[in-house]
This record gives sequence, structure tokens and C-alpha cells, in this order.
Amino acid sequence: MSTPTELEARNRTPRRPVKAITVKRLENVAAAYIARYDASSARLRAVLMRRVQKARRGDAPVVADVEAVIDAIMARYIKAGVIDDARYAERKAGSLHRRGTSARHIREKLKLAGIDRDDVERAIDVNREELAVDSAGMDLQAALAFARRRRLGPFGAAAERDARRRRDLAALGRAGFSFDIARRVIDTDDPDALSRDGS
Repeated sequence: MSTPTELEARNRTPRRPVKAITVKRLENVAAAYIARYDASSARLRAVLMRRVQKARRGDAPVVADVEAVIDAIMARYIKAGVIDDARYAERKAGSLHRRGTSARHIREKLKLAGIDRDDVERAIDVNREELAVDSAGMDLQAALAFARRRRLGPFGAAAERDARRRRDLAALGRAGFSFDIARRVIDTDDPDALSRDGS
């Protein structure tokens, strides 16, 4: 009869060997990542560095001067326009806004993606200009989208609206919206009119 440790050893799936990091491997990883995801330069660099770290932990060979190789790949992608942090920031800011993300949280998410402050502010300005609203109007539209998605205030069950008011206000506050905007959204009886007022 087998002992528990023998059974565990048999049931373990063998680990795949870690692949060597060559110039070609890094290029393939970068191309595959960019084909699948919209990425900032910082994000792509982090993906490539994670592969390098994984190879080093697994004692797999790593190309000499790997940082210079990654720099060259990044420079080529930036020069070709495949990686453009300003364009990425604009698309991401627009997408986040449509999902109901406050301008404050958009700034935080873009900074975490490695976007510099100027590109972050430019992205928010571009989206605000496209919407033809001021800062408060942009956040009001996002707060309405957030409330609709989460079924808060006028988008929730009418019978529970009063009992849920404080909790709904808190949810908007945690999402980065000001108390004034949160109150306007949660207390409105006509979200469509409020949306038109904010535009």
C-alpha cells in the first residue's frame, strides 16, 4: 500500500521547465502582450521584467544585459507608435469614465499604470472637452453611470430607497465622488434631467 507522501508525489503535476530568456523570446512576449492588451510603456516593461525574474528564479539562462534589450524593444515600440502613453491614457480615461469612475480615481489608476502627470491631466482634459462639460459635469455623469450600474438611489428599489440613502451616499463617496455630487445623484427623482443639467 502506498504512503500518503508517495501518493502526493504521484499526483503532483510535473512543473514545466522555465524557458530561457533570449532576445527573440522577449520580442515574442512583447508582441503577444501588445496584440492582446492595450498597455502603457510601464505595463509592458513590467511584463517583460516579470519574465526575466521568473527565469532567474528557475535558474534558466538570461540574455546578457537584459535591461538594455528591454530598453531597445520599448524604444522600437514607442518609435513605431505601438506604445503611446498619451493615447493609452486618453482611451483608458474615457473607458473608465463611461463605467462610472470619478476623475479622482481615473487619475489614481493612470498613475498606477505608469502614466506621467502631464499625460494624465491631458487625458482627462481631452475627455472633458469631448463631453463638452466642466469638471463637475464630468463627475456628475460618471456618478450617474456608477449609480446606474450599482443600482443606487433612483436606480434601486423604490421601497428601499430611504433606508439605503446613507449607504448609497457612502458608496459614491468611496468611489471618489464629492458629497455634493453624491447627494444630487442619490436624491434625484429624474436622473435623465440631472444628466442633461450636467452636460
